[in-house]
Amino acid sequence: MTDRPLLFLDIDGVLNPVLPAEGFTGYDILDFTVLLSATHADWLRELSERYDLVWATTWEHEANRHIAPLLELPVLPVVEFSGYRDQPGDPKLPVLELLTGRKWAPILRFAAGRPFAWVDDVMPDRLVRRSRWRRDRLLLPVEPGRGLRREHVDRLLERPPARRRLSPRRRPAVAGTSGSDTPSGLRVEAPGATVRDAAGAPEPRRPA
Repeated sequence: MTDRPLLFLDIDGVLNPVLPAEGFTGYDILDFTVLLSATHADWLRELSERYDLVWATTWEHEANRHIAPLLELPVLPVVEFSGYRDQPGDPKLPVLELLTGRKWAPILRFAAGRPFAWVDDVMPDRLVRRSRWRRDRLLLPVEPGRGLRREHVDRLLERPPARRRLSPRRRPAVAGTSGSDTPSGLRVEAPGATVRDAAGAPEPRRPA
């Protein structure tokens, strides 16, 4: 298994910020106005030297059809969220996190134990805090009005997630038990996914 980390990328609020800004070009895509930046394209190519990029957005495979060509990206793997059904071993989320954390179990199953970073404008604060104590995960929340910034890129490049070193005296936690966020019985047949964006149902401006 490769130790090269994955980078799960959201679109709306990350690559497509809510507020117009200098350097962004507006595109009409699927009845939505999408703001994209050539600077982001450069940053993603830079990140691809250290990470395997993966779409983790509710745009799902539409991201490869419409967004990737505009950013001069190759076709990327996609995490499928729509139609995802809870599976045995999925981490249990508090009721108040069911919406903001809806991507968490599909992302964990896609990663299948590989180290990863996740960049999104909607993620539970609790997961962000817990990730700070793990060397194999990096969760970076992004302010949706501004989107991805250079400081996020620098943080991703400064210390990429790496595989955990297990102490020989400790057995790894069993998935589904207290303190574990890794689903059990993982078997990823093929990296696939569907996407919409961080919040769920499409909004007037963007399909989040």
